[in-house]
Amino acid sequence: MSHDERTFVMVKPDGVQRGLIGDIVSRFEDRGLKLVGAKFMQIDEELAHEHYGEHEGKPFFEGLVEFITSGPVFAMVWEGADATRQVRKMMGETDPADSAPGTIRGDFGLDLGHNVIHGSDHEDEGANEREIALFFDDEELVDWDLDAADWVYEDE
Repeated sequence: MSHDERTFVMVKPDGVQRGLIGDIVSRFEDRGLKLVGAKFMQIDEELAHEHYGEHEGKPFFEGLVEFITSGPVFAMVWEGADATRQVRKMMGETDPADSAPGTIRGDFGLDLGHNVIHGSDHEDEGANEREIALFFDDEELVDWDLDAADWVYEDE
């Protein structure tokens, strides 16, 4: 298993408005993941349409676009062994009502439409690369050594 899988994560407008960025970042750092890119930004309609393109034509599509463009988001790229699967487990189920306590959505989410966080889907081949490329240029991602990695991962 590679130690350098990258995954895209975004604190949505509801999470930003509720002041949850720090709590969410801390959870990923506590887990041993390494932050390699982050930006606080406002998503415009064009980017929202690209990001949610697979849902275009579905009844909830316009609501997704309206919500994600309603306020600033905090976009991030995290790196670590099996990072996408780890992040998805930490996030919890899409519907916070189905999320276990201890997950981000289980602890902070109250509503399906306002579920605090987005993360790339580990079962969708290429989702990470596509989403990372939508939000970050290569030069915005930082390659660096996490000194604590020896305490996070066994030697292979």
